[in-house]
Amino acid sequence: MSSILTNSSAMVALQTLKTVNSDLAKTTDAISTGKEIATAKDGAAIFAISKVMETDVSGFKAISDSLNLGEATVAVASAGAEQVVDILQDIKTLIVSATSENVDHGTIQNEIAEKSAQVASIVGAAQFNGANLLAADVDGNGGNSLTVLSSLDRVGTAAPTAVNINVGTVNFEDNVDLVADLTAITDTATAATALGEIETFLQTAIDGAAALGASANRIEGQNEFVSKLTDAMTLGIGALVDADLEQASARLQALQVQQQLATQSLTIANQAPQAILSLFR
Repeated sequence: MSSILTNSSAMVALQTLKTVNSDLAKTTDAISTGKEIATAKDGAAIFAISKVMETDVSGFKAISDSLNLGEATVAVASAGAEQVVDILQDIKTLIVSATSENVDHGTIQNEIAEKSAQVASIVGAAQFNGANLLAADVDGNGGNSLTVLSSLDRVGTAAPTAVNINVGTVNFEDNVDLVADLTAITDTATAATALGEIETFLQTAIDGAAALGASANRIEGQNEFVSKLTDAMTLGIGALVDADLEQASARLQALQVQQQLATQSLTIANQAPQAILSLFR
């Protein structure tokens, strides 16, 4: 049955055109934004997951900055500790030479005193951003370690937990205080006493340098892991929300053709009442 009051063909054609236009708008948005899921209405579940992951990525970028700072701080202390070891080896050589009778003990002691002062200077200067892992007080506030934020651990839907790497001070300020604790050399007897003392200082310095090197290696490894983890999470987010532009391009072409056909169909459907009127002429 045909009617000039209700044009069912035009209604169907109009609904088809609306559907095509809606799909065309979504495809155009996907191409312009590069995202298949750009807003919550595009896919609430995927949108929520991607936003949580994006906040985690931002957090890991901040962690990377923290690790870089910690790595630099430990590297400065490690370099200072290694330099102290070298100087202590030089002092040990001087003390060994002082155990002989026919040497100028006063001259040797003066040289040892200069090198001892150099050790104290290195210990005091081995700081980065106000933190000195060779000092008794790491941060000037009574701290005895450096805390480096290293990760955010998340289990299920629980809030993430911050994980830290703590690097303790090797405290050369107290443990390798040559100015105060190394016996002054005046003869072979005092040289023999100083030789035992410098051996203890040297072992302490070597142990401290090794500990700082191990901490530096751990922080460097964690920083590398965080960088790879951030890249992997970014790729995961992209897989969830990014548009397949090749597919979107092909779909755009198809929808444009469908739009033209739907428009033509609507035009034809709107002409049907004119055909009915011709029956009454």
